[in-house]
Amino acid sequence: MKFDTETSVVLVSFLTSFFAVFLSAGIVIGVPSIAGEFAMNNIVQNWIITIALLVVAVFTLPAGQISGKFGVKKSLIAGVLVFLFASIGACLSFSTESFLFFRVIQGIGGAFSNVSAMAMVVQAINPQNRGKALGLTVTGVYLAGSLSPVICGFLVYNFGWRSMFYFTIPFFVVCIALMIWKIPGDWKTYENDKIDTIGYLIYGIGILLFIYGFTSLMNFIGQVCVLVGFILLVIFGYYETKASSPAFNMSLFKNMKFTSSNIAALCSYLAVASLTTILNYHFQYVRGWNAQMSGLILIITPIIMAFMAPNSGKLSDRIHPQKLAAIGMTIATLAVFILVFLDADTPIYLIVAAMIFQGLGMGLFTSPNTNAIMSSVPPNETPNASAAQSAMRTIGQTMSLGLLTLIFAWIMGSLELSSKYADMIVQSSQLVCIICTVICIVAVIASLVGIRSKDSFNI
Repeated sequence: MKFDTETSVVLVSFLTSFFAVFLSAGIVIGVPSIAGEFAMNNIVQNWIITIALLVVAVFTLPAGQISGKFGVKKSLIAGVLVFLFASIGACLSFSTESFLFFRVIQGIGGAFSNVSAMAMVVQAINPQNRGKALGLTVTGVYLAGSLSPVICGFLVYNFGWRSMFYFTIPFFVVCIALMIWKIPGDWKTYENDKIDTIGYLIYGIGILLFIYGFTSLMNFIGQVCVLVGFILLVIFGYYETKASSPAFNMSLFKNMKFTSSNIAALCSYLAVASLTTILNYHFQYVRGWNAQMSGLILIITPIIMAFMAPNSGKLSDRIHPQKLAAIGMTIATLAVFILVFLDADTPIYLIVAAMIFQGLGMGLFTSPNTNAIMSSVPPNETPNASAAQSAMRTIGQTMSLGLLTLIFAWIMGSLELSSKYADMIVQSSQLVCIICTVICIVAVIASLVGIRSKDSFNI
């Protein structure tokens, strides 16, 4: 293999995507152990996953402009360093508060890593090979998702939950070394722009209040947070249209392909991100399996995604990406609908079938949809496009887990998650899946909306 700059960029993007997602996906397996050590109730326990995603959502748009101004490679190195520091800190945590603090720091590092890695691929790779390269990057995400339940299940079961974080440290060091010595130069597209501090503050506070309030809609404070957060996000959108150096170029949403693909991405992650947590709770609390056994069965969906992603990405260089995305989301909708009927008596083969459909559907959806987003903007706007698609993913994932937290809190109150409340866990999971099925249908429609628009892809 010729180890040129393009190859190095794809490899680094693959590795950073893999190990950032490895912890995000793998920590689901360790949640019961972490919650047990720190005596968390079901509401706090769900925040183990949600809090990092919420921070990623807050910092994603600033990461787009900052990486474009100072260089996507520098931003990627910084993001990985921050994530590495937080992983070490999580290993040393001694309380709920200290552990959640380092999860916040991980979220900051993850935001810059996600945006910079994708932007670097688009900047460095020839447009004719962009879909294939993005597919390989997305493969890193799905391969991490496929391997992390098995590896993390083994680590948690045999060495405790802290071993998950220790395991990633040497790989992050290797990623940093590769970026320093194998990728020359940097890519800057907003070098002369000023940092939009006011825009960042409006957006950050707005998205923070909106998503936090969304997880607490049952009380008055949560309802107020949602309302105030939504108003601030509207103000942010208006302010960005007037700013000389906006944190995000709102005019990109005039492109129907860009807009519809982002909406489809938001809905897809909102609909499916909580399914792994639901299945993990089902296996460990309803069926009484241990973490290692749960991890082995949870490998099914992501390993299929890992196989599908590069092939669907390559295919999207020849076939309209949004057509492929719509077909993929239709298959994923079937998977979520099957899980509406998940209970203690559901045959394992039916659960496996749902996981296979989810893997096929999301594997066929994600790479083409990412290609649609990244290819529908001018080359100089790729950091913004990367920030947008990353924001849709993280906001969707955060709201999905927020929905899970909301429904579980509504049905279970502040009870801890355990096998003695299996009936309530089943009831909560079924209600979440009903809502997510409807959201999946919206994602299918959004994927189809931009197909006939007159604006063209820049490929």
